[in-house]
Amino acid sequence: MTENDSLQIYTTYLQLLFQQEFDAEALDYSLLDKHKPLLHQLANLGNSGISVFDLYKKEHIFYSPNFCNLLGYDLKQIEELGHDFIDAKIHPDDFLELTKNGISLLKLFFHFPKEEKLDYKLINEFRILNAENVYIRVIEQHQLLELDANGNIWLSLSIIDISPNQDVNIGMKAQILNFKTGEIIPFQKEEPKDKNDIGIALTKREIQILQMVKDGYLSKEISDQLSISLHTVNTHRQRVLEKLGANNSMEAVVFASKLGLL
Repeated sequence: MTENDSLQIYTTYLQLLFQQEFDAEALDYSLLDKHKPLLHQLANLGNSGISVFDLYKKEHIFYSPNFCNLLGYDLKQIEELGHDFIDAKIHPDDFLELTKNGISLLKLFFHFPKEEKLDYKLINEFRILNAENVYIRVIEQHQLLELDANGNIWLSLSIIDISPNQDVNIGMKAQILNFKTGEIIPFQKEEPKDKNDIGIALTKREIQILQMVKDGYLSKEISDQLSISLHTVNTHRQRVLEKLGANNSMEAVVFASKLGLL
């Protein structure tokens, strides 16, 4: 992948961040103050690094006092430079994958009904340089802390812990967890499994569309890329749900992945 490709991916991510339209006067930041006691408790109980990212301001607005303990950096330096400081320490290969996954996640969340957005958690495991300039592996869990009144993704909670797996030769891993149902959606493709005994026959077009859904494309984007009508896309998506016995597209992606169809 060229530098221009990487720049385009990051530009796409930033464009998605700016797609949401916030009413600044309607944002109640006293909600963060109400969360702080629990955030401090979470940090102390698990010795986890806790931060909150404000998607309206596009910056971190909270760090737990022990955040610096994980990597050995000075907290004041982290607070002054914000996520740019941390981003610069992430392994370049992992940072690119994190950005690509962020694009997919934002697109999926934009597609979710308001009431479902709070049900999901993104779990990333990646390599990052500590203060001794040595790569270590950390696990970061992202989930929404607050939506605004219009359902925009507003405050995002991050919990970082040292990974028990410290093999830095392994690249990043990522999955989405629905913590209400326990369903897991891996970003990495699973190894194909034997489908001979599966009584499900998705067409090539249905598999293609489902793969695009997994990659974070919305129906209109799929329609434009495949040069087919929006109605045709939605018809294919509905047939996929029926064939897989899924209640929604997220379940369909999970089931199809488990069956080796994607």
